[in-house]
Amino acid sequence: MPSTNYPREQMHRIAYTKLTPQQIAAKLGPAAANGPASVSPLSDALAGKTLKIVTDKSPRGDGPTLEYRFKDARKLTVSENGGKAVEAGYGAQSLGKLTVFTHLIPGTQKGYAVVVDRDTGLATVAELWFSGYQDNREVQRELWYGYVDQLGKTPAAARHLLSNRIEGHGYHWTQDNGAQTLEFYPSAAYSHFVELTRTGGELGFCGPSDYVRVDDDYFVYTRTECEFSGTFTLYALDLNRIEQVGVRLGFDADDALEYAVFRGKGEWIGAIAQFEKFGDVAGNPFPAPKPGTPDEAAFKVKGYRHVYRPFLTMAKMDRAGVDTACKTVNSFPPRSQMAGNSLPVSSDMVGKTFTLRYDNGPAVEYRVSSPEELEWRKPGGSWTKARYQSFEVAPGVISFGHLLDGEPDHDSHMVAADFDNGLVTCFNGHLNTPYFANEAGCKVMFGVIEQPGKNPPKYRRHQFTDELLGRVLSWNYQPGLTSMHLYSTPHCMSWIIFTDSGGGGTEWSGPAGYVKLRDELYYLYWLEEACNGTLGAIVVNLRTMHDAGIDYNCGARGLNIGPVGAQARHAGRFDITRFYQMKS
Repeated sequence: MPSTNYPREQMHRIAYTKLTPQQIAAKLGPAAANGPASVSPLSDALAGKTLKIVTDKSPRGDGPTLEYRFKDARKLTVSENGGKAVEAGYGAQSLGKLTVFTHLIPGTQKGYAVVVDRDTGLATVAELWFSGYQDNREVQRELWYGYVDQLGKTPAAARHLLSNRIEGHGYHWTQDNGAQTLEFYPSAAYSHFVELTRTGGELGFCGPSDYVRVDDDYFVYTRTECEFSGTFTLYALDLNRIEQVGVRLGFDADDALEYAVFRGKGEWIGAIAQFEKFGDVAGNPFPAPKPGTPDEAAFKVKGYRHVYRPFLTMAKMDRAGVDTACKTVNSFPPRSQMAGNSLPVSSDMVGKTFTLRYDNGPAVEYRVSSPEELEWRKPGGSWTKARYQSFEVAPGVISFGHLLDGEPDHDSHMVAADFDNGLVTCFNGHLNTPYFANEAGCKVMFGVIEQPGKNPPKYRRHQFTDELLGRVLSWNYQPGLTSMHLYSTPHCMSWIIFTDSGGGGTEWSGPAGYVKLRDELYYLYWLEEACNGTLGAIVVNLRTMHDAGIDYNCGARGLNIGPVGAQARHAGRFDITRFYQMKS
């Protein structure tokens, strides 16, 4: 049965309060009056000036016309669409020909972040507001494109535009406030970021993003930490000098308002491949829905964007609910969308008897009767039959998995066994984890293979590795289903779902672990945390560019275990190993 008493938590166990509109308004009031904080001196590029910004109509309505009078470097008055002017605090930072400034509207939960190109007179306006979604703390945004209306001067016909031109880029940023991040743009719709200082760099996070081309040298980037803190970040970046100026607006884990402008210097950490057709520079990989379709109404709502919200659709169960669901078992069903390009099922273990003896787990004895059925037992226990499948991922290396019937946490063993060298690694999947009972957990067990007539290694074992760190691989599971893995930290993996155009679309990330089996042969797992609870485990063969492994999860359809298999392409590699302590 579904649990109705689960905690209000978001990704990676970081708890965020469900703030009310009244709480948000109270925190925004002083910031609207005083403007954003800034470590660096504020830019006075706009002080003493007046500015009228006219923006265009979009599918989501008429863009705002904003009339500004900048009293100095801290105070302005603003009129929206010819309305009464109000005074507010603001902050600005300049980068080359661009000036980024931001302010809130007093008495409201909205504000603006504006990028002005002083040379061309073009402008990009991010209209921002709270309490526009079921989670009030999540900042909503709408981008408007327009120009600075100058008396006696004909407005330019050009506009800043969404573009995928910087898709694939990666940077290490150090901001004036001390924050350091690794930021990756693997998709034209999403980005992935690792907070090296704010959250310690252990895990990476994803957020829907916009990439706006000013020209070939300057871009504007945004992200919203949807399904996480709700914080919004916008910055202008100079691709040549690798510098940024921007604004950050949102609430931290202690519910303190973070509203600041910042400056940053970056380091190029690499770029990966794009898979759209040459000449396709569109900045939104999702086409507008056809008129009359159900998605058309949503497309016209201000703030519309593609957001991956798996947390909302995940069936959240308690222990009793898991026990009930697991009465239905789906073990290696005949069709699996994640295994359309799987390796053939191997019969290499048929007829064998062996023991997998784990240093940090139980020994498990096996006797294998067919390519689909084996028997297992723990020392002193009785033999139990299990349905399984195995795949030979490299000569002498078998990937296989099965459920452990009778275990209180409905365990699975997902195994990479090197019979030639007598070594084994097991990802022990289990349910009844603290977050949600039906979200899988993973225990990593290293050990040896004991077989008649063979002496297993005494001291050698498979080991955790950072050799995959920074790599990006695309995986085609079947026609029409392709994703891309970004191995961004030693403890995290991000996956990007490709769109019909061949570009990256939505993205998510979760905890992961990486084990080296042999040269160019790795065993890895990932947990789809705060997503659908799945534990995935694959052996990656970089010589054949293929993988094989096992999927394990519990949901409304029951307890599920099945094959995973895909063909790979190298997408590139980011130079990030030096940012982590772990070494092979």
